[in-house]
Amino acid sequence: MQIINPATAEIITSLAEDNSSTLQTKFDTLKKAQPQWASKPLSERISVIAQFSDLLEADIEELAAVLTSEVGKPLQQSRNEINGARTRIKWMLANAEKYLADEVMTDEPGLKEIIKYEALGVICNISAWNYPYLVGVNVFIPALLSGNAVMYKPSEYATLTGIEIEKLLKKAGVPDDVFHIAIGAKETGAALLEIDFDGYFFTGSYKTGKFIYEKVASKMVPCQLELGGKDPLYIADDVTDVAAAAIGTADGAFYNNGQSCCSVERIYVHEKNYDNYLNAFVTEVKSWKTGLPTTDGVYISALTRKEQISVLENQVKDALSKGAKLLAGGKAVKGKGYYFEPTVLTDVTNDMLVMQEESFGPIIGIMKVKDDTEALNMMQDTDYGLTASVYTASQAKAEKILAQLDAGSGYWNCCDRVSASLPWSGRKYSGIGATLSHQGLRAFTKPKGYHLRG
Repeated sequence: MQIINPATAEIITSLAEDNSSTLQTKFDTLKKAQPQWASKPLSERISVIAQFSDLLEADIEELAAVLTSEVGKPLQQSRNEINGARTRIKWMLANAEKYLADEVMTDEPGLKEIIKYEALGVICNISAWNYPYLVGVNVFIPALLSGNAVMYKPSEYATLTGIEIEKLLKKAGVPDDVFHIAIGAKETGAALLEIDFDGYFFTGSYKTGKFIYEKVASKMVPCQLELGGKDPLYIADDVTDVAAAAIGTADGAFYNNGQSCCSVERIYVHEKNYDNYLNAFVTEVKSWKTGLPTTDGVYISALTRKEQISVLENQVKDALSKGAKLLAGGKAVKGKGYYFEPTVLTDVTNDMLVMQEESFGPIIGIMKVKDDTEALNMMQDTDYGLTASVYTASQAKAEKILAQLDAGSGYWNCCDRVSASLPWSGRKYSGIGATLSHQGLRAFTKPKGYHLRG
């Protein structure tokens, strides 16, 4: 399997892929080693993961360079990602004992009722390339903390980062046969579905998530899916600092080249603020520095996947053919590497691909609406349900609108945000289950009720 630098289209290295036989061998060793790992006191597992976090900090420059080389994001954004992962780990370490410890539900003369949270066993984590540290620690950190062994398959576009993660976990003290990496692309992922894991946790597209869900259903084990989004954002009529809102939401749409499941993908602006918002938004987008991800100050760099260029080109073509106007960008950048201009489309309608299909790239459609009701109707018009954002001076208005949207996360005067203390979950095509928060810690356990009389 060739590892390609998307910023230059040059081959970094080649790796041998796993096959059904090597994966089964790795699984067997995980299965054998997991009970001993689960039997360790939680405090010992916490200590190991804390050491892993310290190693991330110590090696951040090297790790960021590896990440940037294979996914194309600017170096500073790679550093931000690793630091963000450490922030999430810190919350999990601080709360693991509280939420994984036994819960005494009843304690009275002659009767005690207790809930114990037991590890699932050996879990399969098929991860994503856009934020390999962030989406990775959402799964393998709570899995390890709760006593599971983990087969971790990084995306084929972030395999070198996956290898670094495995090295540091084992350097931190995770036993050799408690965490294994699976190397490969589509075929390797399919082979993992044939193995009898005790749970499957996938981050990626709706299409692949649906395939996995259907494939493993007969196993009767947990299967969580963190999938994509078509996340809407509304700028209401009572926003006072329109320019600040435009700058912040432009970042929410284009950070990491728009390659985030919770990136802002559709923007609806009240007609009162539309012109001012649009001018500030386009000015901000045109101010960004683009180029090689290793150049200081670059904000927009290479797309990770070459194939995404044709998706974006098709969305632009479709929108323009249906009456949209192009205010910025609109095409791929010629030369080496996989680059696409940051693109802003206006006069869009909800029947355009750019407003319905996940873009996962540096492109946004902005629509004028006459009132809150029209904005809500437009925001509801989607098969996805990951996040939704409302910018308004009124918290009550924001909560009223967000309550009517079938999305896993609601934002008031912010967007594109994830917190370790809140559940990260999707509705409809955006997935099933939750990571992060206490629910994310317990997602890797199976509760057992103890009825104790005496």
